[in-house]
Amino acid sequence: MSKTCPECGDKIIGRVDKKFCSDGCRNAFNNRINKDSKNLIRNTNNRLRKNYRILEELNPNKKTKTSRAKLIEKGFDFNYFTSIYTTKAGTIYYFVYDQGYLPLEADYFALVKRDD
Repeated sequence: MSKTCPECGDKIIGRVDKKFCSDGCRNAFNNRINKDSKNLIRNTNNRLRKNYRILEELNPNKKTKTSRAKLIEKGFDFNYFTSIYTTKAGTIYYFVYDQGYLPLEADYFALVKRDD
C-alpha cells in the first residue's frame, strides 16, 4: 500500500510513518494550515512592539508624564499590553514588557520603567 503526500500528491518513499514526500511539502502544508493563527500572532506582536517603542521614546528617564493625545498621535493602541500590576493601594499600572503607564486625571498618564 503506497501513501501519497497530502501537499503535492506524490508517492511517499521511505519510512512507514513518513507523512510528506519532502521537507518543502511539510513546511508548505503546515504554513497553509497555521496561516490564520500566525497572522494573529504576528499582528499582535507588531502592535505590542509599536506600543513598546512609543513608551520607550516618551520615557527615556524611566519616569515621566504624558498626555493621551500624545500617545494616540504616535499610534499607541491601549488595547495591547502584556501585563497589569496592581499596587497594595489598588493603583493599576498597565505594562508592555518593562514599560508601564498609569492613567491619571485629565487624560494624562504617568510613564514608568520597571527595573530588571
